[in-house]
Amino acid sequence: MFEEWGFLLTEIWVLLALAALVGLVAGWIIWGGRAEAAGTIVTDRLRADLEACRKRLAEKDARIATLEDATLPAVPPATPAPEAVVPVADSNDRMPETTGADVRPATLDTPRDGIADDLKKIKGIGPKLEKLCNRLGFWHYEQIAAWTEEEAAWVDANLEGFKGRVTRDGWVAQATVLAKGGTTAFSKRVDTGDVY
Repeated sequence: MFEEWGFLLTEIWVLLALAALVGLVAGWIIWGGRAEAAGTIVTDRLRADLEACRKRLAEKDARIATLEDATLPAVPPATPAPEAVVPVADSNDRMPETTGADVRPATLDTPRDGIADDLKKIKGIGPKLEKLCNRLGFWHYEQIAAWTEEEAAWVDANLEGFKGRVTRDGWVAQATVLAKGGTTAFSKRVDTGDVY
């Protein structure tokens, strides 16, 4: 009697192992395909989100550029008053103007030799203010270093959104050092990349 049981037990174990193997294969086919499809769906969704973010970033950058251009004032025409005409050494220089008690400093249409000084080395001039200074005709340290008190007052009054920065941050003194080839503590920080 027990001899037949051994055969039955062996047969049961073989059938159980076979059923488990069939179950694993069926599960792998069913669930493996779904996981692969789900992975593709997630990847496609992430790619679409990334493209949408890139598009919004490009739109934001375009809006910022438009706003920066709109907030920077146009350079006033260089029509000097007769009493303010001062001969200048460079043919690129524009003649200064007078506005009440303040005198507009000499300006340039473009930087000399096509190369402007890095005005951001002057503490108080960031990238946006450097663009404004360039638009007003100031490209070089020696231009700023040569400003009289009246001329600095004119610039202070005409820096829209940044009024008073020239005297408050001591631009003329810093520009004087930089124009002579020297450095300031702030310009050293700019050179090492600690500021911008």
